[in-house]
Amino acid sequence: MWYILNMKLLKVPALYTILGITLSLVIIFYLLVNIISTDEENTFALRGCNVAGISLQGDLVTYATNGSGVGPESFSSSEDITYLLELAEETPNIKAILLEIDSYGGSPVAAAEIVDTVKKFMTKPVIVQIREAGLSGAYWVASTADYIIASELSDIGGIGVTQSYVDEDKYNKREGFTYNSLSRGEFKDMLDPQKALTYKEKLLLQRDLDIVYEVFVAEVANSRNLSSEKVLELADGSSMLGDLALEKGLIDEVGGYYEVIDYITSKINGEAIVCW
Repeated sequence: MWYILNMKLLKVPALYTILGITLSLVIIFYLLVNIISTDEENTFALRGCNVAGISLQGDLVTYATNGSGVGPESFSSSEDITYLLELAEETPNIKAILLEIDSYGGSPVAAAEIVDTVKKFMTKPVIVQIREAGLSGAYWVASTADYIIASELSDIGGIGVTQSYVDEDKYNKREGFTYNSLSRGEFKDMLDPQKALTYKEKLLLQRDLDIVYEVFVAEVANSRNLSSEKVLELADGSSMLGDLALEKGLIDEVGGYYEVIDYITSKINGEAIVCW
């Protein structure tokens, strides 16, 4: 009886050993799956990649649509761009960021959010390549980069602010429609296309546009190390091609992708391998 009892006692440590090994294998498997999953989600963590490529194309908006079809067909959201910038900053093997821009602008808030991330969060060099266009809010984003390269045929600048809407007031009157509005607050139905803007409403909208314009000009002047007076001369909403943009100080070099890679290579003191 004593012998049998001791055999049972001897089996207990063996059972714990088996359970311990099994648990260790489960933990190791979980960690490996988690690491692989993280690497799959973070394309910047791929072996051999040392430059994070981020694309800003189409209309600039604050957040991505949910597939409902609402919003522009081609757009870039500040939500996505800021996430990718932060991801690149936190990925150890990434030495620089290549931000490729082809956009006519969009939301000033979206532009400001990306600008804020570049200025306050990024420590790694950010290089911008402007392809067909880097205008309005998209140029505002570009201006914060450490270096800007654009083609001689790229459309650059567009420093200015605009807001517009279709006024259907005269059409409605001609068709015999009567506009009725129930609201509280003098400006609550402002920008309703069924009515014309009043003089006071125009003043109110212009006040806000002027504020955005002043912030835009000040940010470009600061980022590009230009005087406010110099930027104001350019801030008439017009654009210019690459050579003139270089002359005016809006970009740093006229060139294409090969010039971009050459610059990044010199910046990181090694071969530039871009992953998107």
